[in-house]
Amino acid sequence: MKALTFSDFGAADVLEYQEIPKPQPVTHEVLVEMKAIGLNYADIYRRRGNYHLKGSPPYIAGYEGAGVVIESKSQLYPVGSRVAFADVPFANAEYVVVPEHHIIPLQDHVPFELAASVLLQGLTAHYLCHDSYAVKAGDIALVHAAAGGVGQLLSQMVKLMGGTVIGLTRKEEKLALLEKIGIEYPLLLDANWKKKVSGISHNRGVDVVFDSVGSTLADSLSLSRTGGTTVFYGMSGGDPAPVDPRMLMDSSKKLVGGDLWNYLTSAFERKRRANQIFQWILNEQLVVNPPVKFSLAEGRAAHEYLESGQSAGKVLLIP
Repeated sequence: MKALTFSDFGAADVLEYQEIPKPQPVTHEVLVEMKAIGLNYADIYRRRGNYHLKGSPPYIAGYEGAGVVIESKSQLYPVGSRVAFADVPFANAEYVVVPEHHIIPLQDHVPFELAASVLLQGLTAHYLCHDSYAVKAGDIALVHAAAGGVGQLLSQMVKLMGGTVIGLTRKEEKLALLEKIGIEYPLLLDANWKKKVSGISHNRGVDVVFDSVGSTLADSLSLSRTGGTTVFYGMSGGDPAPVDPRMLMDSSKKLVGGDLWNYLTSAFERKRRANQIFQWILNEQLVVNPPVKFSLAEGRAAHEYLESGQSAGKVLLIP
């Protein structure tokens, strides 16, 4: 089978599209012929050597995708089943072995490309606003990187739960996108952004900050209200400075970490959360921008495109 691989860490030019042996499922596993594969920043971090990788060179990145079962060692998912997954390694390939408890079954009305576009980012957004901090009506939420894949879905979920969103973006041209998805206060991350956030919250501070940037963590903590919560779940802008726990004590503020893998603890949890996301999309309560598609063979170009920050939607690899 063909796969997008790399044997050295570095820029996108380390990627190779090559022939490797097709994997074989064992008991309680299925072999999925991939129809759409989600490309995520985590895949870029793995290619650069910043994230842990499974296996040995040639490495295969990717954890998200959708397709059809073509060989089954599972009594739950026979050949022909339409399935998706968000947390199975080696996804950047024509065929992927998937353990049955990681499978999210797809109903006929859920296209493969939609599933591969929203699962990992949508499940991340879901746990952030339900588990890391349970948003309630009247809350004001500050969302960093609101124009990104997780940011867009998270902002919309906060609104579905009755919250108000202040959405930050580094690019002026993406302010219109934030308005389009209903963010009440789209803000440019300029020299005055903290002052603007304080004004919107009437100098009280926001109830919750969702920070995936990392280097902004100190600012996020300063902008949360007394007793407020900052959820730290990414480092796209670099590592955060150390946090003084005495500040948390004095202000009764909460700093919460977040990682999706700690919430996808069972087949039930994967299905429950995914089905709610699909239902919101079906009911037009969540807007999902059309994906940008590359063939799997064009993996280098897809990585470069995602790194450039041009995309307003999901980047998909199509075998």
